[in-house]
Amino acid sequence: DAGSSVEEMEFNWDEYLEDTGATAAPHGSFKHVDTSLQNGFAPGMKLEVAVKSDQNTYWVATIITTCGQLLLLRYDGYGEDRKADFWCDILTADLHPIGWCEQNKKILKVPEGIKDKIPDQEEFLQRVLKGACSAPANLLEGLHRGKNPLDLIAPGSRLELQNMRDSLEAWVVNVVENVGGRLKLRYEGLEDLDKFDQWLFYLDPFLHQVGWAAQHGYSLQPPLAIRSLRSETDWQEILKKVKEEEEESSVPTDLFKDKPVIGVHSFSEGMKLEAVDPMAPFVISPATVLKVYNDKYFMIEMDDLRGERASSQRCVCHVGSAGIFPVQWSLKNGLHLSPPPGYPGQDFDWADYLKQCGAEAAPQSCFPSLTSDHGFKENMKLEAVNPVDPEEVCIATVTKLKDSYLWLQLEGSKKPVPECIVSVESMNIFPVGWCETNGYQLRPPRKAIVNKQKKIAVVQPEKQILSSRTVHDGLKNQELNSSDSVVINGKYCCPKIYFNHRCFSGPYLNKGRIAELPQSVGPGNCVLVLKEVLTLLINAAYKPSRVLRELQLDEEAAWHGHGETLKAKYKGKSYRATVEVVRTADRVADFCRKTCIKLECCPNLFGPQMVLDKCSENCSVLTKTKYTHYYGKRKNKRIGRPPGGHSNMEAAMKKPNKRRKRRKHFFVHKKKRSSTSVDNTPAGSPQGSGAEEEDDQDESELSHSLAQDRDKRKRKLRTFSFSDDENKPPSPKDIKMEVAEKLQLDSNPLEWSVADVVRFLKSTDCAPLARIFLDQEIDGQALLLLTLPTVQECMDLKLGPAIKLCHHIERVKLAFYQQFAN
Repeated sequence: DAGSSVEEMEFNWDEYLEDTGATAAPHGSFKHVDTSLQNGFAPGMKLEVAVKSDQNTYWVATIITTCGQLLLLRYDGYGEDRKADFWCDILTADLHPIGWCEQNKKILKVPEGIKDKIPDQEEFLQRVLKGACSAPANLLEGLHRGKNPLDLIAPGSRLELQNMRDSLEAWVVNVVENVGGRLKLRYEGLEDLDKFDQWLFYLDPFLHQVGWAAQHGYSLQPPLAIRSLRSETDWQEILKKVKEEEEESSVPTDLFKDKPVIGVHSFSEGMKLEAVDPMAPFVISPATVLKVYNDKYFMIEMDDLRGERASSQRCVCHVGSAGIFPVQWSLKNGLHLSPPPGYPGQDFDWADYLKQCGAEAAPQSCFPSLTSDHGFKENMKLEAVNPVDPEEVCIATVTKLKDSYLWLQLEGSKKPVPECIVSVESMNIFPVGWCETNGYQLRPPRKAIVNKQKKIAVVQPEKQILSSRTVHDGLKNQELNSSDSVVINGKYCCPKIYFNHRCFSGPYLNKGRIAELPQSVGPGNCVLVLKEVLTLLINAAYKPSRVLRELQLDEEAAWHGHGETLKAKYKGKSYRATVEVVRTADRVADFCRKTCIKLECCPNLFGPQMVLDKCSENCSVLTKTKYTHYYGKRKNKRIGRPPGGHSNMEAAMKKPNKRRKRRKHFFVHKKKRSSTSVDNTPAGSPQGSGAEEEDDQDESELSHSLAQDRDKRKRKLRTFSFSDDENKPPSPKDIKMEVAEKLQLDSNPLEWSVADVVRFLKSTDCAPLARIFLDQEIDGQALLLLTLPTVQECMDLKLGPAIKLCHHIERVKLAFYQQFAN
């Protein structure tokens, strides 16, 4: 109904996780989803690529990483140098398998950038191509070019599905819908009858390409449940038609190469075991091996001691089937075993039961060993298929774990469902955000929506943020539902983002906390994956609010991406900021690198490439001082400096002082990090000097070259007065210069907006504090009410920066009284 659709649109995973205090299950725990996002190309494969500078020539390149229809390539000859890495789209780029140039009389020529490194082209090619794996030709040329293998299972494709209930026979099924590899299947011959439709993930061991049954000696027969709907002649006609159209509707065999391989079992007929009822996976009960078909398949039946039973619960199993356990498994794990229907009493005892049935228990060796190394923990959230109604994908909470099994509580289902038991390798569970990425409706929990509405009513400052997020989510749903923007595995799909904790972590991030982060996040929707990455980094900071401020989107910055609200908690306070997040995969690597440089850490600390032994930036050999110099804020500020700004003597004098100051700065930094101490450290520490230089630089660009020199002299004087001896006050001459600068205001500060206040502060030496005023929404009226105690308490500033700030506020007050008070 209309009401529920509005509620459904409002659901937001981030808000929900915050409200419930829960965490999302790690993306890496869903192996089937990882496999579904692979595009048939793998890192290390080689291909022939047109050289950008000369389109008539080609050169061999190696795939570095893949993301949907995008490949990150590096020309052979660059070795470990990633500077010339480039992204290209399989659909539009001139890419070919190895050997194509030779066959088509095209020229292979070394690109200009590496000519010096390759004196003998022929010898080099022989060496690099020996034993190399070429990219698959069918994915670079022809109908399948640029398509994600998953997209080849289009509606109308045909597959063969083994009967999982009562025999080993298979029958042809039609793909009705493909949602990120989760297929809605309809038996061939049923046309519009959807009563017998099934949902299965494409890697399900019982699903095969057409022709599988004939190859493996199984007959093609419609299941018993639908056999009576058509005559035998009709079924034969349907089969004949399928064989005639086989080529048109077939699915490439390569697609099933990642399916689990079914091993050999050692079960015998009559053996007893414990099993989850396949029709109602909520309880564990005794079961019997009813029939052994061959060394791969057997059938189990749930025990039922009632004399007359309407139907029996049976299913075909293999050695890797989920939900089958040895006798006593429940008892050993402290779980309740439901006695079979008709069993006298509730206290079930296996020894008595086996004696009563005259049966033997299946030995432990029949069952695969169970693992608990899967990444799931209690109270984690994920998305899961409702076993009662497979059309529904619901929010699920892990309530219990035993070995490699999860107990899930589903929320938001149309009808209440008991806790269901699933294997960690189940293909019916998905990571948070999977439905949104694939344009499928997730059943939202109604109670979360009620809480959210209350929050909007009570917490006034957050009202705008939440309502705009609601609109944004609505737009996102609209995008996902439009036919032209559903690129499920294409440009909106982010590759895995690795945390390379051995790399230099910079002044803001805690190396120990970085080491505790998961090895990687993703793959998945770009916005969701990058938000998760940034949230993990913020929480791994010495001071999360400080990192959030560094990442915050500038009002004046060019808009290139997607604004997302991120949160940080520090000392009991909550902070929010809008952060720019890129939406497309081709910009992910650059985004990660730029974010690292913002945080003054190694550009490889996180990104789509895993650093194995040695970082390409060689960050391990650099000291913190040098590293911050190269990758910190100083790097950018030096670019526009006029030539001849420093003599060698001055540089030599400054260097030791800088080193001593920085060392002291980092030591203090670890003991207590104040929100702006980093920005306001004396010149010589990386951030302080950078910020001061930036302001001076801005002024000097607007003035005459003489004024430029005077500003530089003034800056140097101020710099040395602090860095030579931190306790020595500025010289009287400096103070006179500062006081002499009378402030002339163009407009009444009572009418200043927040942006006007920020603009004024950016014109002073307190520019780094401008962001606090933006965060706290301080306009002109609020500015004139600020005092030293208020500034210290509310902005968490040290005394020095607070006094400097109040000096500028007093200048504004004085100018206000002189110019506008009358």
